[in-house]
Amino acid sequence: MVSKKPKVVIIGAGMAGLTAANKLYTTAGCKDLLDLCVVEGGNRIGGRINTSEFGGDRIEMGATWIHGIAGSPVYKIAQDINSLQSEQPWECMDGFLETEAITVAEDGYVLDSSFVEPISNLFNELMNISQRKLVTENEIPKLSNVMSIGSFLRRGLDAYWDEHEHEHEFKGLDKRSKRSLEQRIFAMFESIQRTYTSANDLEMLDFNAEKEYCMFPGEEITIARGYLSVIESLASVLPPGLIQLGRKVTKIEWLPDESLEIENGNNKPPVKLHFADGSIMYADHVIVTVSLGVLKQGIREDCGMFNPPLASFKTEAITRLGFGVVNKVFLKLTPTPDGIKFPYLQMVFHNESEQNPKIPWWMRRTANLCPIYGNSNVLISWFVGKEALEVESLGDEEIIDGFSKTISSFLINSHSDDAESMFKMEKVLKSQWGNDPLFLGSYSYVAIDSSGDDLDAMAEPLPKKTSIHSNILPPPLQILFAGEATHRTHYSTTHGAYFSGIREADRLLQHYHCIDI
Repeated sequence: MVSKKPKVVIIGAGMAGLTAANKLYTTAGCKDLLDLCVVEGGNRIGGRINTSEFGGDRIEMGATWIHGIAGSPVYKIAQDINSLQSEQPWECMDGFLETEAITVAEDGYVLDSSFVEPISNLFNELMNISQRKLVTENEIPKLSNVMSIGSFLRRGLDAYWDEHEHEHEFKGLDKRSKRSLEQRIFAMFESIQRTYTSANDLEMLDFNAEKEYCMFPGEEITIARGYLSVIESLASVLPPGLIQLGRKVTKIEWLPDESLEIENGNNKPPVKLHFADGSIMYADHVIVTVSLGVLKQGIREDCGMFNPPLASFKTEAITRLGFGVVNKVFLKLTPTPDGIKFPYLQMVFHNESEQNPKIPWWMRRTANLCPIYGNSNVLISWFVGKEALEVESLGDEEIIDGFSKTISSFLINSHSDDAESMFKMEKVLKSQWGNDPLFLGSYSYVAIDSSGDDLDAMAEPLPKKTSIHSNILPPPLQILFAGEATHRTHYSTTHGAYFSGIREADRLLQHYHCIDI
């Protein structure tokens, strides 16, 4: 009698899921040993990677950057498949454009670089200090008992002001006006930092965890042929039918201890998957790669994604970790007179008492508005947290009106004609990660009261090893977890998701003695 192959089901066809599938399928001898399947709830592969086109240019609705090239597996794949060059224009093809940026206050006053650069340098130095492995007390006064990145940054700004207490007036600004403007410039850089982290407020980011986050050295680049080309490369080795689209999992039943073994006495595999269409599937091992946002919803009592519920160490980690929303808004401009180009605009908004009432509240923590590359007529702006969710609820006309009024206020002194009529927007495209039921957000962060230990707990497979004194043990490695929110040092990134997929594939390969680790 031929023994049945162990069934491995991977939930999610994003970076983590397809990396795991690729590794399991291509490891010598493994594809003959395991019955492998990838189920994806949506109608496409890629997950939070979603390359698209807008206004004739290639854009990224989700993941955009390769964050450092030295040691990045994403960079290596993109390089190997010749995806780093393209004749078609693409988003951020000329990299960061901050060197050409103009920084403008809400009333249209263009701020001199000699005023902006000291605050920019201060902010960057503070972030560098927060990310160092060792930080001394004398680097920033009153560093002890700092809980969040937000509070650390504000203490740093206060220390800067104390150090420059006796400076004379700067370009006609008295001390109070100068500090007010510096505070607003500082807030602009805080808004930029929010897009990197997905946190609604930097007060939500744990200070001590920041130093564990790792960056690859080298430049940050975008992928000319689209981030999706990396995903398609990973999937290309898998045979037709192995990836099943439109297969949303609604419940995962598993066997956490030996007492439930009796219920499984019909010799079926230990994990039972329920799908939205009413079908079921049994598996020996399931690799769960859904987002942290979906897991947060899934552990709620009114959802019950896991039956029985996950172990408390797992649910507590899921609850404590942060998961935010970051959205992009793309706007296509009508042709401008005489070929006038829209600038790389950094926006310094007024304090509440001085605000232009025409600018909607959801624009006020958006730091940048600029072409997606130098000669493009497509603009891009980033939104985070509650503003990102608000944008998801708005219609195209509301978005265009809000941007038009903002542009009018900021570029009022930069052009002889009315800026609002000069830069007209005819089309809008926005991402909507917050309300997409397959994601419910963008990427994870280590929140206050959480730590890197919670990221490690996210990566722990279930069931945990039972006492050696038990006569009957539950089947091992029933539920494994992968995805960016399961990597301690590279969370929130596509390469973190890649590493997690390799990790869980290796865990199964080692279990079946396919490889030694």
